[in-house]
Amino acid sequence: MSENEKKRALTYVEKLKEKALQQKNYGGEVKKEDAGMDARDCPNCGAGRAFRHGLTACAYCGFVFMEIKLTDGIHIKKGNNS
Repeated sequence: MSENEKKRALTYVEKLKEKALQQKNYGGEVKKEDAGMDARDCPNCGAGRAFRHGLTACAYCGFVFMEIKLTDGIHIKKGNNS
């Protein structure tokens, strides 16, 4: 850079560019992670469903992913209706 370029006043756009480069994120650094999908395909019909804990049956064909049987627990009993 020559002396004239160093002494020259910055334009408004150049000042904005400098501020943008010096600016920091308000929420801190951004963590980079790979994109992913939480999906489960039905082995019977192939329909895709969003994976949720407790998903027991396919909504399209009725295939049962897991059987749930309630048993007596520590605090809740099968025969206790109160």
